[in-house]
Amino acid sequence: MSQFFLLMENIIELNKVTKKFGGITALNKASLHVKKGEVVGLIGDNGAGKSTLIKTLVGVYSPDEGDIIIRGKEVNSWNALKAREAGIETVFQDRALTPQQSIVKNIFMGKELRYPFGFIKEKKQINEANRLIREIGFTSKLINAESAVGNLSGGERQGVAIARAIYNNAELIVLDEPTNNLSLNETQKVFDFVLNVKKSNRSVLFIGHNIYHVYDISDRFVILDRGEVVHELNKENVSSPEELMKIMRQTIISH
Repeated sequence: MSQFFLLMENIIELNKVTKKFGGITALNKASLHVKKGEVVGLIGDNGAGKSTLIKTLVGVYSPDEGDIIIRGKEVNSWNALKAREAGIETVFQDRALTPQQSIVKNIFMGKELRYPFGFIKEKKQINEANRLIREIGFTSKLINAESAVGNLSGGERQGVAIARAIYNNAELIVLDEPTNNLSLNETQKVFDFVLNVKKSNRSVLFIGHNIYHVYDISDRFVILDRGEVVHELNKENVSSPEELMKIMRQTIISH
């Protein structure tokens, strides 16, 4: 397989990216790529630089050094608008949802479908929201587009945030600690949503501190330490979460 094809296969590639804040180097020549239709698990201790890497990936920060490559083409002056135009969406820990509002209003908030005179196409939005939540895995007949987000469980709220990202034409969805403080049952719901995203040939960057969760859902693992990508490996080469933890510890100690 040619190098050119491999580059085109990547949705995004960070190539030796460095980000500094004053005299502190938060990212040091970090390289990361995400291919179409895969789930990548990003792991590392607190302070490893995961937040800085995520914010650089989604355009909140522009790198001081290094390259951002989108589908094989280098992008200059990287920012949040260019990241969204590239199909990169983030679901942060707080999910940025409005619990008092319905699922449909949360999905379309700020991007409502309107008639020429400004009136909202409410029926079309409801139909589209119902399609989106079924597509990513909502199966309960008790939940529909007009259900209040405040009545949903933690895992289901993650699903609404993911559905909103898909509505925004996401090709890569960055999930920041999506299973934090969730029960086993709710965690499985999130996993089901992620797997349905993958089935649609979209990609997920899954950031988590729970190695068991990251191991269960990811196709590939990237280990970050003190702002550097120190190791990456495919799941097929790691037999268990315990082995992944062992590899992470050994890599960090030797770094």
